[in-house]
Order: sequence, then structure tokens, then C-alpha cells
Amino acid sequence: MSYKALDFYSFDSLLREEELAVALEVRRWVGERFLPLVSDCFEQDRFPLQLAKEMGALGLFGATLDGWGCAGLSHMAYGLINRELERGDSGLRSFLSVQSGLVMYPIWRFGSREQQDQWLPRLARGEAIGCFGLTEPDHGSDPGGMETRAEDKGDHYLLNGAKMWITNGSVADVAVVWAKLDGAVRGFLVERGTPGFTAPLQKHKFSLRASVTSELVFQDVRLPKSALLPGVEGLKGPLSCLNQARYGIAWGAVGAAQACFDEALQYQQERRQFDRPLASFQLQQAKFAEMLTAITAAQAIALRLGQLKDEGKVTPAQISLAKRHNVAMALDVARTCRAMLGANGISLEYQTGRHMLNLESVYTYEGTHDIHTLALGQAVTGIASYS
Repeated sequence: MSYKALDFYSFDSLLREEELAVALEVRRWVGERFLPLVSDCFEQDRFPLQLAKEMGALGLFGATLDGWGCAGLSHMAYGLINRELERGDSGLRSFLSVQSGLVMYPIWRFGSREQQDQWLPRLARGEAIGCFGLTEPDHGSDPGGMETRAEDKGDHYLLNGAKMWITNGSVADVAVVWAKLDGAVRGFLVERGTPGFTAPLQKHKFSLRASVTSELVFQDVRLPKSALLPGVEGLKGPLSCLNQARYGIAWGAVGAAQACFDEALQYQQERRQFDRPLASFQLQQAKFAEMLTAITAAQAIALRLGQLKDEGKVTPAQISLAKRHNVAMALDVARTCRAMLGANGISLEYQTGRHMLNLESVYTYEGTHDIHTLALGQAVTGIASYS
């Protein structure tokens, strides 16, 4: 089936020509290069890592950054990239989000010139892969409670601790790891193969199976002084990175919802029961009307968020609203579409069930739905309910 992205309010007509061209090129690439692989990857619990250099050649990694081979695109264009990648799979968009917003961005913003020169060109080309270590086994929504520690030993740092639910961890060449040094949260670059550093796979997932998820374990890991990110101290460092990733998620969720809607619509138009297309029944049309409205509202939120980000006016609370609303919308749409596919909805020959399972993770990571609810409550009232 050919894909037709839902755009009921003609939002794409508001984009600049170069932004729309980026979106259409990524859409073509996802259809030709990624979708033929994703069902097998999902079944086999693996990411098609061979595509990383192709993504680099398209200029997708660190797309909004300047220098070091990065494309220097608008934030609107980057949002569209995320939309088209998550139309393929949340794991594909996660791969980009981590590489761009959680690895390249902190190195670009907080790293030394030596760190930037060493890592950014390779990461931009997809020749090196990165991961981001913040969440811990006992500390998810409260990153300030992290137990991973770095000790200053004079000529080196000694790192101990563990991180959990880390995308790309087992395939990463470099990990951006957040740990407490003398009581303050600091960032460190930990290279693959450093003695004492291991990244075992986390298996037995029913979600994000076409994505690498790992634990990071640090046992007396000796780091050179040059491993420290010099430009930031405190939680504002990792939280600023998460805002980059959450922005992409707000757009990506729209792509997942569009994919499910398109598949369900084509299925219902072609599938016949009682001598009529399923799409001719009032119950089914009511569902399409509700989903059409929900997706269109989410598109409007993403578009305005992109404008605010390009204007340098976006706030963390605005990003929280978009991530919270759009992911919940996409999950509802995926569940509705899965039911509209009937028994076929549980088959990997169709994509909707895979999107539905993936979105259960997206609903939770990069700030749970409930935590973003509290963030919005604080933005409105001026009172933090979780501190």
C-alpha cells in the first residue's frame, strides 16, 4: 500500500520549500530502506545498524547544529525529520533522538573543542554511535537522586554506578554519562572498551524491539580528566538535552499516528463485510472523525512548537505540553486502529500493532505522562507539587 500522510488542514503548505523537501526525502528513504527491514528487526529484537551511515549521509544526525559536518537546518525541519522517521518506527526516531539531542547536542554545547573535534564529525556521519546515561535502576523521574558517582583522584576520575533503559547503549562508541562529582551533577564522555565499563543488553521487551536497549555498568572506571564536559554543572545540563529529545518526540508521535490512520483507512476501504466496505459503517466513520480531529490538533501543536523553537522563544513547559498531548494522542489512535484491523491487527504484516506497542514506551520515557502533567501544573500555578 502506498502511504498518504494525513494533512487535513494543509499544514505542509505552511512550510518553507526546503523544509518540505527534507520531509519528503526522509519519507522516501523510510519507505525504501527502513520499512522493508523493520518487521524482521522487531521480531529479532535488533536495530538495523547498517542504516546509520545512510542516515548520516542524509544529514539527519545533529541536523540543527552548525559546524563539524552538521546540516544546520531549522528546528522545523528537524521536527519533520522526526515525524517521518517515527512513521517508520519509534525505535528509528529514538536512534536519531539519542544521537542528535542527547549525545551530539551536549558535546556541541558543553564540550571542549577537543571533544567536539574528536566526536562530532564521526557522529554526524553515522560512523560513531552515542548513548546517554541518566536514568538509573532506582531513579527515573527523580534524576537528582542519582547514585552514580565520580571521584576526583588527582590525575583521573573514578566512576562507579549503573544506568538503565539506555537506547543504543550496547552499540555505542561513546556514552554521555551523568554522575555526581563532589555533590554536583557533571557530564562525562565514556568510550567503549574503557576497562570496567560494560553495556549488557536489556532483553524480553514487548516494545521498541527494533531498538537497542541496554544497561550501563561502571565498576571503578578510570577516566582521564579530558573526559569531563567542562561547560555545564548541575541538572540543567541533562535536562536541556532532554528538551531537545522531547521536541523531536512531539513531532515523531504525529508520524506514528499518521501511519496507523493511513493503514486503517486503506484497510477499511478495501475490506468488505455484509457486502459493504467496512469504512461505510457509521461506527467506523465516527472513529475516523475522532482520529482525524485528534491528529490535526497534534499537528497544529507541533507546527507552532517548531515556530517557537526557531524563534528562540520556546519554554520547557511548552515542550512538555506537546510531548504529553501528542504521545497520548498517538497511543489512542494506534489502539483504535489496531481494533479496526480486527485479527490482522496483531500481525506484523501490518504496522499498527507494532506502533501501538512502541508508543507504550514513548508514553513513559523522556518524562512520563504524569510527570509532564505536574510540570504543566507548576507552569500554570507557579507551585511545584513534586518537591
